[in-house]
Amino acid sequence: MRMSLSNASLPVKVVFFVGLFVSPWLFTQAVILVIANDENIETMPTCDSNSGNCAHLGGGENYRMNLSIPTQIEINSSHAWDIIQDYIDENNGKILVESDNGINFYVHFVEKTNFWQFPDDVIVQISGNEEGCIIEMHSESRLGWGDIGVNPDRLNRIYELLV
Repeated sequence: MRMSLSNASLPVKVVFFVGLFVSPWLFTQAVILVIANDENIETMPTCDSNSGNCAHLGGGENYRMNLSIPTQIEINSSHAWDIIQDYIDENNGKILVESDNGINFYVHFVEKTNFWQFPDDVIVQISGNEEGCIIEMHSESRLGWGDIGVNPDRLNRIYELLV
């Protein structure tokens, strides 16, 4: 016996429409789980020359970032490291690689977009020196060809915290 939706009770209609609304999100989460596995990045990557889902600051490889942003900053590397760790905690980042020797620091963490939960790899390298420290940062979406400006915005937010 078939029942049309117009004859269904209110709870059945609600469940039906919630299911329709949630199913694209659930499908996307399943796809992300299958094709966007975590992979450790242990050296600073660069962006492909035509990438629309990547941003990089420092190391002579600025990409989709303001070229006039100085990467030599006037705080010591340990303080910069504390700021980066606070950023990771506040943004629910998942650390995949972390190393430090008290002066130089490197971290690769995953930050996810709010609603769709797309994973973005973020790498920060801090090198201490007598004037403060030099930073190099990279942010790249694992999926897709564009990021709607999320990666450059993320690096700008992190940079603003450091200066």
